[in-house]
Amino acid sequence: MQPEIIRPAGAAPQPEIPPRPTPPPQQPQSSNPRRPERRKSHRVREFFSTAFVIIAAVCIAILLTLYVFQSYQVDGPSMQPSLHNGDRLIIWKVPRTIARMTGNPYVPGRGDVIVFAEPAITEPDGSPKQLIKRVIALPGERVVIKDGIVTVYNDESPDGFSPDTTLPYGEGINLTVDPDQSIDIIVGEGEVYAMGDNRFNSMDSRIFGPVNSDDIIGKLILRMYPIADFKAF
Repeated sequence: MQPEIIRPAGAAPQPEIPPRPTPPPQQPQSSNPRRPERRKSHRVREFFSTAFVIIAAVCIAILLTLYVFQSYQVDGPSMQPSLHNGDRLIIWKVPRTIARMTGNPYVPGRGDVIVFAEPAITEPDGSPKQLIKRVIALPGERVVIKDGIVTVYNDESPDGFSPDTTLPYGEGINLTVDPDQSIDIIVGEGEVYAMGDNRFNSMDSRIFGPVNSDDIIGKLILRMYPIADFKAF
């Protein structure tokens, strides 16, 4: 049944407008077949990016430990009262690294506290034991220990001087050596003479001789722990 159309009087009949065709139902868009591949490729890139960051961080940490600085923990009383058992230290390696790069021996300063590997004392696995001691004499100098006193002779002090009393590290420390010890030695080129601050309880150059510069690992620059005893050296 056609709907009734109302027109103004006298108006010409209007042509009938056919109804709009109903558009066919839209088909659901098919998923992009390349999207899963893109997601997979993105995950692969993320994996390799993360792996690269981790590997780079490990390599940097190893390089820093080998050539820049390293953390150590004091084991034993040989450096008391300057250092105590359990103290955590930072050992600086850059001067030693530069010396090796230039082909020169690394010679620390008199009074420096150094860590070195001593071949004469070995760990259970046969590796050299790492020790921490203080540099008393430098290459070419003569060290005399007599009547409990350490005296160093060199070109600048032909009459000798006592590093324990002329350098700041000796302030307030009893550095008296066993009066029964008697040593007279010339420190060779590329060597230093090292002793513990706890002279009555220290295995040092008095026992195994001067330390070869090739065996020096680095010098002490910071005590990090205990926090109350934080100190720069």
